[in-house]
Amino acid sequence: MMKIILLSISCSLPAVKQSTTGNDKREKIAQPVVTDDYDPYEHRQVKHPTNNWQTFAHFLKASIGTGVLAMPAAFANAGYINGLILTIIIGIIAVHSLHILIECMYELCKRKRVPYLTFSEAMTIGFQEGPPIFKCILPIAKPFVDGFLAFYHFGTCCVYVVFIAESIKQIIDEYSVVLDVRLHMCFILLPLFLIFSIRNLQILATFSSVANLLLFVGFGVILYYIFDDLPAIQERKPFETLNKLPIFFGTVLFALEAIGVILAIEENMEKPQAFVRPCGTLNVGMLIVLGLYIAMGFFGYWKYGDKAFGSITLNLPQKAILAQVIKIFFAITIWISYALQGYVTANIVWNKYLAKRVKDIRKHVLFELLVRCAIVLLTFAFAIALPDLSLFLSLVGAFCLSILGLIFPALLQICVQYRTGYGKWNFRLMKNLLLVTFGAVGGIMGTYVSIMEIVRAYTKYS
Repeated sequence: MMKIILLSISCSLPAVKQSTTGNDKREKIAQPVVTDDYDPYEHRQVKHPTNNWQTFAHFLKASIGTGVLAMPAAFANAGYINGLILTIIIGIIAVHSLHILIECMYELCKRKRVPYLTFSEAMTIGFQEGPPIFKCILPIAKPFVDGFLAFYHFGTCCVYVVFIAESIKQIIDEYSVVLDVRLHMCFILLPLFLIFSIRNLQILATFSSVANLLLFVGFGVILYYIFDDLPAIQERKPFETLNKLPIFFGTVLFALEAIGVILAIEENMEKPQAFVRPCGTLNVGMLIVLGLYIAMGFFGYWKYGDKAFGSITLNLPQKAILAQVIKIFFAITIWISYALQGYVTANIVWNKYLAKRVKDIRKHVLFELLVRCAIVLLTFAFAIALPDLSLFLSLVGAFCLSILGLIFPALLQICVQYRTGYGKWNFRLMKNLLLVTFGAVGGIMGTYVSIMEIVRAYTKYS
């Protein structure tokens, strides 16, 4: 049916229009010029470019967060065989989606002769150049994409506030007075303000390198505790019931995808063409990330079974000094990740929507810092209301990332290749329609189940 519809549609489409005036880049976007000799990478100018190693450090830090620590709990909702197979499948799909997203953004930059397009700008132009069926959503395309990106990374920051507070609480409870986790959230507000006030990714690269070192030390210690007196594998379930798989889907998608940060670090690269090479940052980084996630999920579930918490650090021995040190390590790394994840939300809210409303450029730094403070306070407020770390993590992954990481990249490639064709038997069209279907079904089911579980948990905690 889709094939018949597309074949019957005229390929004569209007040029892309932009409402913003006085902006050189947007004026260029409006020109429907296609030239093969224009390389956007050669014309991209970045104030504080990061080299390949700094980019790689950012990539690992952005991709390895609380999600990897939730993998044992995710496997508990799938079983160790199901979890192993489905994690590999979701990982391959996620990497492929990132590749087609970046390739399509690059192609649109070539067509419009601009060095860079944001995710929302690329989707807007793609919808306008694609099948006429997408014309109806053009007016809301840009704020819709920006809204989802900002909300996803905002939700990630909320999860990070809960994680840091829970980690600190376990340590303080053991060696000092027992306090409510919400009080610990209050104590970390100032450190969050400080790290979030860093607006330069080049400066954050140093923090990311330190955080990655602490991460791998922490993972080594966690694996030490996991392999200490492993139970028989027969005590764990190879497969779980289908009604638990949506939670697994949302958690793994949350763990593997950091689409906004990945696009941000690619934008700020000194040599962005190295990002998507066969042995470039994206492929090598995701291979390491996927291997780590599978190992942590499989062996963590083998060790703790259905008792695995939303973060495996909460399963470590409460009285062991080494375990407490590792909790501090992870709290520090997630504190640094907070700045990386929040960078996307702050960039969208301030640079794309609020900065133009402040006429006095001298006040921009002050107002941006105030916006960042407001974001920190909002993540704090939402974190206080969270009843369960793993369930909210699953909700954010299923609701936001199924759209941002699966559906939008597939739709963008459908639009970009609308005029050039989809290959023999419309293979690329069929493939992208399958991606859209997979993302939609998984996202709807994951969101519904996560909300129901959150309501149930909230009722219990109340």
